Amino acid sequence: MKVVVAHNRYREAIPSGENVIVDTEIAQLRAVGVEVLPFQRSSDSIGELPAVQKALLPISPIYGGPAQRDLARLLTDERPDLLHLHNPYPLLSPWVIKTAHAHGVPVIQTVHNYRQVCSSGLYFRDGHNCQDCRGKLVGWPAVKHRCYRGSAAQSALMATTLAVHRPTWKSVERYVALTDRIAAHLRDYGIPDERIVVKPNAYPDPGEPSPPGEGFLFGGRLSPEKGLELLLDAWQRHPDGSLGPLLIAGDGELRPLAEKAAAERSDITYAGILDRSRMVEARRAAAVVLAVPTWNDVLPTVILEAMADGRPVLGTAVGGLPYLIGAEAGWLVPPEPAALAAALPVARDEAAGLGKIARSRYLSEFHPDVLTARLLDIYREVTAGT
Repeated sequence: MKVVVAHNRYREAIPSGENVIVDTEIAQLRAVGVEVLPFQRSSDSIGELPAVQKALLPISPIYGGPAQRDLARLLTDERPDLLHLHNPYPLLSPWVIKTAHAHGVPVIQTVHNYRQVCSSGLYFRDGHNCQDCRGKLVGWPAVKHRCYRGSAAQSALMATTLAVHRPTWKSVERYVALTDRIAAHLRDYGIPDERIVVKPNAYPDPGEPSPPGEGFLFGGRLSPEKGLELLLDAWQRHPDGSLGPLLIAGDGELRPLAEKAAAERSDITYAGILDRSRMVEARRAAAVVLAVPTWNDVLPTVILEAMADGRPVLGTAVGGLPYLIGAEAGWLVPPEPAALAAALPVARDEAAGLGKIARSRYLSEFHPDVLTARLLDIYREVTAGT
């Protein structure tokens, strides 16, 4: 089977789990014999574009002319069986779906966010969940609130793009929803059930877990929607040292908050940005991994990493987290300080008994062997229907 994998990479200077996920999936497909033709553009390349292409950048989310010409050439030369689309913005544009269909190539898309409707893709703004654009022909609230890159002009362009390409999105042969929450979002958008398949991302197996460590790990982007403020509010309701250690890793606009908490309490350490190997060490040194977003997070990779390493997860019951953690591989609480504060000592006391359950859930639900086979089944179903 020959598959074009299309993806607009986020800026590499900005930590992006999505880039890693796409790279990992390509490697997994190649390992089982799929001929993968990457068709990728990087937002890092924008500064190097010729002047004419830079002048046309504002319309790239709608059309992306250079990408369409390059893709048409690739499809003509290689005659792939299908195109697997991930993120099309800003340089690819959803128009790649039209280009693929014009060449008789079916399309599936893995849906990583809510951008069929929401200009930011998050359903989150100004510190709270927001669905003001849901059900609207054009998402003018996104323009009013500058939801895309903090710019009214760019938000207007994205809102227009989403309106223009509503029929385009509805022509996709199959959607891969990472969780049941994304599947519900797609149904609400008008996609019929028979064109939606729930398949989460896989995470490479790190091998047999080490014995449980001590305390808690919070690792990720330090931004409001990831729940650092919620966590620190809950943590500070307990005496210093009573819960064991808390390690915070990552960077972002709330870094001063993490630094302040670490300066004020002996049981909190702020480690800054950790590379992949140091993050593995930090996870294995902990007993519990924390994933406490306040927005409807889709599929936090930190949860897959934790379960693969045999670490249970204490998470908030939002977005895709209930689907990921399940009933036994951790604990789920409402995104409220009191609820999280009550769960912290429970997680501390029960962590050792849940590690094997977390690892077992990873092996049965999120291991590459399981999910690559499921993705191949999706490919076969789609190509058999063309």
